[in-house]
Amino acid sequence: MLVALVGMVPETVVTGDAVVLDVQIAQLPVRAVGAMIDIAVIMIGYIIGVILWATTITQFDEALSAAVLIIFTLLVIIGYPVVFETATRGRTLGKMAMGLRVVSDDGGPERFRQALFRALAGFVEIWMFMGGPAVICSLISPRGKRIGDVFAGTVVISERGPKLPPPPVMPPALTWWASSLELSALTPDQAELARQFLARAPQLTPEVRNDMAYRIASDIASRISPPPPPGVPPQYVLAAVLAERHRRELARLRPSGPPAPPTYSVPPPSYPATPPASYSPPLPPAPVAPPPPTNGFVPPS
Repeated sequence: MLVALVGMVPETVVTGDAVVLDVQIAQLPVRAVGAMIDIAVIMIGYIIGVILWATTITQFDEALSAAVLIIFTLLVIIGYPVVFETATRGRTLGKMAMGLRVVSDDGGPERFRQALFRALAGFVEIWMFMGGPAVICSLISPRGKRIGDVFAGTVVISERGPKLPPPPVMPPALTWWASSLELSALTPDQAELARQFLARAPQLTPEVRNDMAYRIASDIASRISPPPPPGVPPQYVLAAVLAERHRRELARLRPSGPPAPPTYSVPPPSYPATPPASYSPPLPPAPVAPPPPTNGFVPPS
């Protein structure tokens, strides 16, 4: 069962709108259709421009007319993706139609420099070589990158992937513990495995569910610090870790400013509906009394 859950881990990226999502890397056929739409748009604009060039510019010097035509051709082929991807944060008309977006490898929105690199590389690999190098590179790359994506440090994602359930709610009794967690050693695969387990737990038998809960929670507890409070059921440990991890990811994407208080507005996990009878919510550590004065003065009793 653990193998089945691990095998369905999606790609975790941040879209150009600075939202953390689990999405699918765009497949080559979908990208090809989007590219054909963009090529059709470019050709229509180019034909209109050539007609205007033929009716107005050709009456001037022949060399000037040829230079204007060459400059216009480059501006259309290179300028179209640069302007659209920069203005729409990673989308052209073809990508909009197919639900695609270009994002940086680090999860941020595509920048002007990256759009320019992709457009210049696209002029060579798509227009000069009829898309052959782009197709071969996309088939070889594990993330479906063409040559322009490799040089620009970008990846094309699909925004129409399957909808995933929201992260679990933070158990109120564990908020103090989760806020102090060190999560740098927790891998995305482990977090995704825990999320999928909590989503599918109601479909499992109690024996399998309890066994998997303890195994996954033990694995995650070995990667975080401080350890969970004693006596907390494993499903609440997983919910607290996932909710805090999601909150920190969103906080990292917000503009700099005073930190917002933790808010968890999603419904609580369906597993289990109520805490077991033997579970008592842990309390935060009691404050330590200050040491007595060392100057020899003892207050009267």
